Amino acid sequence: MQTFDGAALGYRHRVRLAVRGRSRSPKVGLFRLGTHQVVDIPSCPIHHPLVNHVAQHAKRALRDTQVPPYSDARRLGTVRYLQVVVERATRTAQVVVVANTPSPDELMPLFDVIRDRLGDGLHSLFWNGNREAGNAILGADWACVCGPPWVVDGMGGVDVFYPPTAFGQSNPALAERLVAQVHDWVPPDAIVAEYYAGTGAIGLGLVARSREVRFNERSDGSIVGLRQGLLSLGGDAARRTQVSASAAGDAVHWLRDADVVIADPPRKGLDARLRAALAERAPDRFVYVSCNLDTFLADVEALARGGSLELRALTAWAMFPFTRHVETVALLRRRGAL
Repeated sequence: MQTFDGAALGYRHRVRLAVRGRSRSPKVGLFRLGTHQVVDIPSCPIHHPLVNHVAQHAKRALRDTQVPPYSDARRLGTVRYLQVVVERATRTAQVVVVANTPSPDELMPLFDVIRDRLGDGLHSLFWNGNREAGNAILGADWACVCGPPWVVDGMGGVDVFYPPTAFGQSNPALAERLVAQVHDWVPPDAIVAEYYAGTGAIGLGLVARSREVRFNERSDGSIVGLRQGLLSLGGDAARRTQVSASAAGDAVHWLRDADVVIADPPRKGLDARLRAALAERAPDRFVYVSCNLDTFLADVEALARGGSLELRALTAWAMFPFTRHVETVALLRRRGAL
């Protein structure tokens, strides 16, 4: 097994920071373990410098406009979280203000100050409404205050589009190398089925050299970005691609003639129906990208126990330095395949 490491500092291009405290002294940072007490982190060394720059200016803007941070105990206050995503090519920041408000209207003075102070460093600004109790960070309501609807990042030789609602890797430089590893395991002219495809960070770069690529994803925000990515490919990409906006288990029919299957599921691992279908009719190659070692081991053991797939290669990617977390990427082949 190989382990791949990237830069230890300044790598985090995507963050969600809690906003708490008082109007005159807001805090922007992370919850202390097991509490809703925010530890202020104005100059976090693992964040891209622009993330820290945005957080500092947002904190000053809150103070200067007297917009109150949210209180979990009283369920009062206005601003709950700040989401920041850095677009690598332009070195600008997509900023989302998560607020306990029914609309963005009462926050317009705050937005005006943020826009003015970030200037050319601002890519776009969004309001997200979350008025529910609980630990969910983002709510269901969205509005674009200014700027483009998505951040664009190069991945696998193509552009990938990330609306603020879509998942993206926080360490894009190492993610780009991970995607290249997956691509190396996909032979040319293959029929590829990608499950949990997100915005297409892995699969979009395979379209030009594959006979067909089938994308499965259920998140509305990610599908918006995926369809824009497919549109940007131009040519005959539309003819050689399909999109299934459904749970992975509802798209198992795509396994029937696929040469390569790729899956990058959430922490809970593979959909039980997808795992069963993979064991029953294994493709020649199955590439598994996992963010949870426990569910990865359980899934691979079940597939190997079925006798149809066997593990051929395994790499670990240290996507989050200074933590125990790794992203595991594995190649499984149909038993007996050369």
